[in-house]
Amino acid sequence: MSSSSPSPNGASLSSPPPASPHDDSFFSPSAETAAATPATPATAATTTTFFTPVGGDPSPFSSPEAQISWPADGSLTLSWVLDLMSKFDWASRNLPPTDFPTVLPVEVFDRLVLTASKILHKEPNLVRVDLDADDDSGKDCRVVVVGDVHGQLHDVLHLLNSAGFPSENRFFVFNGDYVDRGAWGLETFLLLLAWKVFMPERVFLLRGNHESKYCTSVYGFEQEVLTKYGDRGKHVYRKCLGCFEGLPLASLIAGRVYTAHGGLFRSKPVTPSKRSKGKKNRRINSNPEVSSLSLGSLEELSKARRSVLDPPWEGLNLIPGDVLWSDPSMTPGLSPNTERGIGLLWGPDRTEEFLKRYQLKDLKG
Repeated sequence: MSSSSPSPNGASLSSPPPASPHDDSFFSPSAETAAATPATPATAATTTTFFTPVGGDPSPFSSPEAQISWPADGSLTLSWVLDLMSKFDWASRNLPPTDFPTVLPVEVFDRLVLTASKILHKEPNLVRVDLDADDDSGKDCRVVVVGDVHGQLHDVLHLLNSAGFPSENRFFVFNGDYVDRGAWGLETFLLLLAWKVFMPERVFLLRGNHESKYCTSVYGFEQEVLTKYGDRGKHVYRKCLGCFEGLPLASLIAGRVYTAHGGLFRSKPVTPSKRSKGKKNRRINSNPEVSSLSLGSLEELSKARRSVLDPPWEGLNLIPGDVLWSDPSMTPGLSPNTERGIGLLWGPDRTEEFLKRYQLKDLKG
């Protein structure tokens, strides 16, 4: 497999967000990114009302200009999360990016990311979204699977308002790519972390290929953070990278639907180690090139090492890169994804094999 740097996919939500008066000067993407990203038309729809819980009363918000503070007892409430949504929405329309710390101080950022990271790092590589099928309440459960949001804060706010907020019978699985390309990657990611902290068994955040040091340094997120937090920007960026490492790789919904940002993955090759005779302390590691690729198992996925800043595209720890970067293909079998330089291409026969092996109904990537 080629060891060249991977090229990220450019998928994002199709509906443009409301324009912000500060979008144009926010940060300067690379020429490649600018060419690949269509211009966002201006829109007058800037007063949409969000944040009224389904079947509930509006949250008692503080003034939108007020600074966000961390709860005294460290426990997030629905009102706190909705207030965060309201302030992020207001700030995105009324403040330049450099004023963002007046809305979310670094100290509050640190508490939120630390709390969320502790939850995420304890989750397995494959999170199981169980709908309590044996319980009567499980009959009315709904799972909302969300694809790439790429910093489109207003799309996420609209989605939550339209689909309904996470609740006891409404689950959300976000399939990665929270940052880059859009101007509000930081707000989008932090908002979803807040929901995760508030409802950890109802909101599941998976890792996308853009939740990596390579992609965020090239496609906008690092520059976004440095612009918003100035001399504290490097600290904030490092904390985000650490949180990215804790994001699970895939989910299994109700035991029937497999979801991952990329998709299927290879079986880990067996590479025996042997000692050379007469050399007590020397090891010779044989790492023969794999002549044929075989489909990996959920057990192998569960044992992969996901805590890496950039998933490797060579070596032995290839499953995270496969799960995040692989693409479906109409060609049968498995083959290296040479266009991306990382991950696989898998054919319809491998989809069928994977579904039958685990008695699944669907695969979403």
